[in-house]
Amino acid sequence: MTQSRSAPVVRAGGASAADAATAMDVAGAANTSSGTANAPRAADVANLGHAALIALDWGTTSLRAYLFNASGEVLATRASAAGIMNLPRPAAEGGFDVAFEAVCGVWLDHRTDLPVIAAGMVGSAQGWLEAPYVDTPASADALVAGIVRVQTARGVTLHIVPGVLEHGELPNVMRGEETQIFGALSARPAAPDDAGVLIGLPGTHAKWAVARDDRIERFHTFMTGEVFAALRDHTILGRTMVAPDLPDTEAFLRGVNVARTRGRAGVLATIFSTRTLGLTGQLPADQQPDYLSGLLIGHELAGLDTLLTQQGTTLASKSLLLIGNDALCERYRLALAQFGCTQAALVQQATEHGLWRIATQAGLVDPHAMAAVPSADNAKANGAGAGNTTRTAG
Repeated sequence: MTQSRSAPVVRAGGASAADAATAMDVAGAANTSSGTANAPRAADVANLGHAALIALDWGTTSLRAYLFNASGEVLATRASAAGIMNLPRPAAEGGFDVAFEAVCGVWLDHRTDLPVIAAGMVGSAQGWLEAPYVDTPASADALVAGIVRVQTARGVTLHIVPGVLEHGELPNVMRGEETQIFGALSARPAAPDDAGVLIGLPGTHAKWAVARDDRIERFHTFMTGEVFAALRDHTILGRTMVAPDLPDTEAFLRGVNVARTRGRAGVLATIFSTRTLGLTGQLPADQQPDYLSGLLIGHELAGLDTLLTQQGTTLASKSLLLIGNDALCERYRLALAQFGCTQAALVQQATEHGLWRIATQAGLVDPHAMAAVPSADNAKANGAGAGNTTRTAG
């Protein structure tokens, strides 16, 4: 029996059974890939007979639930906007229970025996119950040992996966991405070199992790997405911008290459060019958002390249894995090519793979019944989307 399963169960949230029963009405934004929020179709109920696990990707702004069978295939998904900072009611008034019931209640009404696991910001200090960070180098077994448990209003035990902490003069943390990383390593093993496998997770707080011997060895965080939003929405740079009808790849790559070739003085010395190029008629208003995006991603990759150089390698010499939104990852692939990196593979359903892997290692599902880890083809055939939850670090 794993350590995580013998840990004490903590009751948190303060919701009554009546609160749980009315959750679907309170958080009616929940949806399913194969039925309405409150009444799954007969086919969905029939699928529950084959279900073996409920797994949650619970982040800052959204919540996504996956229903797995005993072979690790996704039978159905449900989603809600009830991230930990957007609960249907305050946490002290049972907000987590209400959000949980909104996405999982229709499954648990028919299968009260299903184990439930969750990863992401739900385990942060602002989450349902804090799951203390696991130190690097972090293995999947270390994550299993760090699982904490909370009992929901209906009596279901929710197993929460911890995040990862890298100590140092400038500490680094991740919460949720660790699950995706181990999912990617399971789903699409990369040929490691002496410097380890490089894995990128673009997003609000982009992560670049190095994994070696199936452990997260070290990682870096770049606040690229959040800085872009702040500059666009809250500085003078946004005053001259017009949202484009379609992404402008040429403007994006222009920004990437300015950062790559003219960015030695740093991002603070180049971002104002978004405005000055516009004022001088060299960058139309509807190209400025993509230019700024490219500029910031270019600086991110230039910084990453510098870090890799200090470790005896370069982006140009690396093959790497990307996890995240398809469109954003494709944008990163274009940017990486400007740095000479042309071997960047997109990993599909990394979240699903990771949740399943950790659940099986924790003993929540019978590993002897496992025929396969979740496949992208099977997940798509059963209506599962990639849908990675938006997170902030910590």
